[in-house]
Amino acid sequence: MTALLYTLGVVVFAVGVIASIALHEVGHMWPAKKFGVKVTQYFVGFGRTVWSTKRGETEYGFKAIPLGGYVKLVGMLPPAKGQDPHEVRDTNTGLFTQLVADARDAEYEHVSDADMDRLFYRRPWWQKLIVMTGGPFMNLVIAFVLFTIVLMGFGVLQPTTTVAQVSDCAISDAEAGRACTDEDPETPASKAGLQEGDRFVSFDGTAITSWDQLSRLIRKNGDRDATIVVERDGREVSRTVPTTVIARASLDDPTSTEKVGFLGVVPQQETQRQDVGAVFTTMGSQLKATGLAIWHLPNRMVEVTKAAFGAERPEDGPVSVVGASRVAGEIATVGDPTWAQRAVGLMSLLASLNLFLFAFNLVPLLPLDGGHIAGALWEAVKRGWARLRGLPTPDPVDVARMLPVAYAVGGILMIMSVILIYADIVNPVRLS
Repeated sequence: MTALLYTLGVVVFAVGVIASIALHEVGHMWPAKKFGVKVTQYFVGFGRTVWSTKRGETEYGFKAIPLGGYVKLVGMLPPAKGQDPHEVRDTNTGLFTQLVADARDAEYEHVSDADMDRLFYRRPWWQKLIVMTGGPFMNLVIAFVLFTIVLMGFGVLQPTTTVAQVSDCAISDAEAGRACTDEDPETPASKAGLQEGDRFVSFDGTAITSWDQLSRLIRKNGDRDATIVVERDGREVSRTVPTTVIARASLDDPTSTEKVGFLGVVPQQETQRQDVGAVFTTMGSQLKATGLAIWHLPNRMVEVTKAAFGAERPEDGPVSVVGASRVAGEIATVGDPTWAQRAVGLMSLLASLNLFLFAFNLVPLLPLDGGHIAGALWEAVKRGWARLRGLPTPDPVDVARMLPVAYAVGGILMIMSVILIYADIVNPVRLS
């Protein structure tokens, strides 16, 4: 049964990934068609064609390797300055010059005179911007829908103001997990006689409305006396006890520690549905974390490379689709989760993946969407400046000049993918 559930988790996640890729490409194709750009191909995957069908002028289909997708927008590259797009340029001697020339020739090999007004590069800059941001925007919409279902539909576990457990001894986060010894000090909560099921009413005169509020009050109290009022069996019980100062993880930066007040209670958790504000807050915090992860990606890839050859694998490091699929399988099985917990886990994983795709595709380098977005914005700046100065309208931005960068970035991404997949096979990240 466990193997079946694990496989089900992997399959559901894989279908979600393919759907995310397909919708990303729809985000490019739909506005392109609306703006009159000729779209000849829409494919999910790379490599050998598994299935395809033609509707109108566009061929739709799936390819063998479902790790991406593409939409063929005719005329992405403008012809070289002074070149007739129907004429093949003479052979060039420079390697990069030849690569660019070959790309231009391939672009216009099947372009007829009737297509000239439908070429992508001839669209206004704002239409190019909409077409190229359509894909990442679709990933953002998918993430929003999934997070909305998770947070507002299912709800998430939240700490309450009711005590689930009273800790026996006061130990720092660095020692968490070990058993108490006779040398460890008793917690203030234990000294005060707090019990499981007690609900906090007030802390040193402040009415308690949430666990987060209570936690911050305890931390700020240091080693001073505090009057604690709890509700127990329908009546209020008051105790006065000094909190203890120990090293705990910072609430604002979990990677650092600070000396704070400590009481020694563990809150009960209950599932609570959130409002739409929580959806935006969650997405905002995850986007910030994703941006930092992308910024530090070179360093993290060094860690992954070392892990691929025997070093310890960081739990918060990058993973490939293979690694994410393994995590999906574990979400469906580890800890004997309920069906609701499985659904929440898989949707949260897919939502996070789509947020990453949104942010990563905005990196302003070809072949990523961000490279074309940067080109459209630069074109807007050039044309706006020319209009202000009364100069002739400049030619469209020639993204073909950045093809050497695109090839280099594409090669780096392929190498990173191979390393990640290998590491996810020999030294995977595990929830368990």
